[in-house]
Amino acid sequence: MQNKGIIKLFALLFGLVSIYQLSFTFKANQIEDTAKEAAIAKYADTEEDYQTKRNLEVARYLDSLKTSKIKVGDKFESLDVYNLGVAQYSYAEVENNAMNLGLDLKGGINVILQISVRDILKGLANNSKDPIFNKALDDADELQKDSQDSYLQSFFTAFDAIKGDTKLASPDIFANRTLSDVIKFDMSDNEVKGIIETKIDESIVSAFEVLRKRIDKFGVTSPNIQRLGNSGRILLELPGAKDIERVKDLVTKTAQLQFWETYKTQEVLPYLLEVNQKLVEANEKEASKAEANDAVTDAADDQNATSNAIDDLTGQIETDSTNVADVNPLGIQGYGNGGSVVGMFLAKDREKVMNILNASKNRSSLSAEMRYVKFVWGIQDEDSEFSELYAIKGNRDGVPKLSGAVITDANQDYDQVSRPAVSMQMNTKGAKVWEEMTKTAYETQGFIAIVLDNTVYSAPSVSSGPIAGGRSQISGSFSLTEAVDLANVLRAGKLPASAHIEQSDEVGPSLGQEAIDSGMRSFMIALAFVLLWMVFYYGKAGGFADIALLLNILLIFGVLASLGAVLTLPGIAGIVLTIGISVDANVLIFERIKEEIAKGKSQKEAVKDGFSNALSSILDANITTGLTALILFVFGTGPIKGFATTLIIGILTSLFTAIFITRLLVDWYVNRGGNLQFSTGITKNLFTNVNIDFLKKRKIAYIISGALILASLGSLFTTGLDQGIDFVGGRTYQVRFDQDMSVEEVKNDLHAVFESAEVKTIGGANQLKISTKYLVEDNSTEADEEVQSKLFTTLQKYLPEGMTYAEFLDGSGDKKIGKMLSSKVSPTIADDIQKSSIWAILGSLVVVFLYILLRFKKWQFSLGAVAAVFHDVLIVLGIYSLTWRFMPFSMEIDQTFIAAILTVIGYSLNDTVVVFDRIREYFNENLGWNFDTTINRSINSTISRTLNTSLTTLVVLLAMFLFGADSLKDLLFALIVGVIVGTYSSVFIATPIMYDTAKKGDATQALKNKVKEDVEEA
Repeated sequence: MQNKGIIKLFALLFGLVSIYQLSFTFKANQIEDTAKEAAIAKYADTEEDYQTKRNLEVARYLDSLKTSKIKVGDKFESLDVYNLGVAQYSYAEVENNAMNLGLDLKGGINVILQISVRDILKGLANNSKDPIFNKALDDADELQKDSQDSYLQSFFTAFDAIKGDTKLASPDIFANRTLSDVIKFDMSDNEVKGIIETKIDESIVSAFEVLRKRIDKFGVTSPNIQRLGNSGRILLELPGAKDIERVKDLVTKTAQLQFWETYKTQEVLPYLLEVNQKLVEANEKEASKAEANDAVTDAADDQNATSNAIDDLTGQIETDSTNVADVNPLGIQGYGNGGSVVGMFLAKDREKVMNILNASKNRSSLSAEMRYVKFVWGIQDEDSEFSELYAIKGNRDGVPKLSGAVITDANQDYDQVSRPAVSMQMNTKGAKVWEEMTKTAYETQGFIAIVLDNTVYSAPSVSSGPIAGGRSQISGSFSLTEAVDLANVLRAGKLPASAHIEQSDEVGPSLGQEAIDSGMRSFMIALAFVLLWMVFYYGKAGGFADIALLLNILLIFGVLASLGAVLTLPGIAGIVLTIGISVDANVLIFERIKEEIAKGKSQKEAVKDGFSNALSSILDANITTGLTALILFVFGTGPIKGFATTLIIGILTSLFTAIFITRLLVDWYVNRGGNLQFSTGITKNLFTNVNIDFLKKRKIAYIISGALILASLGSLFTTGLDQGIDFVGGRTYQVRFDQDMSVEEVKNDLHAVFESAEVKTIGGANQLKISTKYLVEDNSTEADEEVQSKLFTTLQKYLPEGMTYAEFLDGSGDKKIGKMLSSKVSPTIADDIQKSSIWAILGSLVVVFLYILLRFKKWQFSLGAVAAVFHDVLIVLGIYSLTWRFMPFSMEIDQTFIAAILTVIGYSLNDTVVVFDRIREYFNENLGWNFDTTINRSINSTISRTLNTSLTTLVVLLAMFLFGADSLKDLLFALIVGVIVGTYSSVFIATPIMYDTAKKGDATQALKNKVKEDVEEA
């Protein structure tokens, strides 16, 4: 092998980089464990609601590591928690570099939000009463139930069908006062459609920005937010989010853009000083009392940590002093300079400061004019440890003089001195109020705060008099990015668009931890078997393959961490499956080397030829599997995408380690005089003299397969499949009890409340999976709450006495009883998932057919491979249809099952391609053999590899099935059936069908001629 030095260097660097990346994961886990231990020590399990308090304490501990800074020179830098010698890292950096865990491993929520395009259209039309317009909206709602088009396209279709003489540019629809600048009365419908598409896209972008900023403020680790095409759907993944109800509220409420007048520093300063003095006096009383009792309270210790004092004379931040609790308990870090900012505080103290300032005992000292003051934080600068506090002039009703609904447009602009600014345009009503507000601000030298979601984005002054006409410019110390973001924020208020959850998955943290534990257990068992089997079967050569396999695993995890990919439970299954099939390349190589040795070649020559001859089969087998994994990655979402990601990475790293690392080790051993037999005493002569006439048995195989397919089709058309909510819509809950449950009894109770409900045991008899279509058409959070509340009420008699609704939802206390997981899929999403799944399967078959046709140049090979795949898929579906009613685990047909089907397709093709490769090779080497002999000897020569790979993969899957997570049993069962059926079909279906179609006419001779041509060209 050439370039060994480069390969060694690359392998070394690749391994070191992987270890480096994974070290952040170990450090992050260590820090999180310390935080949990501190929380447990602080809150005993005898305290009321101790679990919630512990969760909050863990979050506070970790947040303090992120926000705490130390002074280095003239700058504040983050506190380092990880020292590698050559570099030091803060907790934020450690967390950012650690491997991201999906919500099924960490707990949290995954939702697909639908931004209401209907609401946006109504806003653009100024809530038009036009009957044609409103009928088109209602018709679009109906079209969406069975359409893959966007809502906007459905609206256009519906409008065109009923419009008559009505035009989109009608003054009663879109040619209104709000859109008068862009839509004219004489425009055609096609012209208006283009403008509306642009406006809709702008609104969705704005909504996306609002959601992104909300999620960033929520503080979860590695959140993922992305638009899903042009459908108006937005995917949110929040691993580790514990307050699920708060998340739902956060992402579904309409953006609240408001304009408020603000108080100035000098108007609010007396209140801040008074509150601070009250705290000083209260602390002195506590200290006196403690001294009298010869006991020191813990309160002082909690406030001594990492604060800074203030300079009372200048109001500036004194960075080199300490914040002593008895001098500055409120934690004031600085004051504004007579502007809109009233004070500066440490970012980590925001919640504490707000609670103190809004405490009723403190607010009672506010003057009558300020009794409605509302304290609001400014937008947080990521590079600063300080937060700015504003005081806005509230009122009895809490309603601003001006809201974002009046804004018709906003764009990033530049002011007179070429600084980034924002220009905005208001409607007539808003322009009038804006003129009054700016007049007051100009006369009083005041400020107007722009507030979105209770955060001040900007609080500019008015320096050039009242602003008339509704068009104005906001300038300040903006960066270009900040100006663009502010323009997006302003536009978001223009068209209030509601968002509802169309699909969601919620996983409790305890279930996530159990998934990690069971996943690792099955992983270690599977790995141990594969390592031992390779040594048992191939001796020392198997040991070299084991070293390559261990490096392969290291590289897989290292690449996942480096790419920032999310590791999910199906992802772990993908890695373990990779372990099972990664030995396939080594098996192919070792079997070929054994054949070369049997021909009488020297060991060095046999090794060289063995690797060379196996390469074609290795590449073909892995490319076909990789193609199906790639299709799964494109069509899948969430955990399924994680499964595809790990499978793709595993295929690539397996190729590298098998082809190069194993070769390096074998060459090293052989070159130093070592003797490798590539077998042991027990396995030396296994499968060496196999001579089975497989073609002669093909008719029996056809009969067996035909009977299985007929039974499968019969069951599919009569019994059908257990379609999960992914395909039909609905809500599913996984609930754990402290006792074994009667499925029928619970089902009867739920039927009385929900009219229809499915109840199944999942895992142990104390754990139930409950599905219902109750309120399936209602995607509102109110409907989610109603279903969840009724579920708790119905199940309450089976739960521990005294369990509260909050404890039921948490499901993560020490007893781990209650709701462990929940999912929701709307009928519209379910229809989309169903169609995309069908396309994924059909797409994979087409791609594979074309690839095999390209590689083997004859359609007979493609037909045999695709026929075998159809055979395997039908039998897997049939077995599911026949057994789902009585299996002790869920066998729903959902996205996970589709992942299993595509994996079965890949695995079946892997086996088939290896046999086809050998057939092509034997045609090349033995032109005098007849067709039957070539086929039979090809199958016989690969039988050792077929059984070896199938056995290792099957045992790996069984280990996961028996010891892994309950939620993966349906996926694993499908894969187990698929491996057995796929191994059978590659020998008894794919090859015989290729043979039967090729032997008719001149196909056999044409194949031989093609081989001759290839040889001559070479």
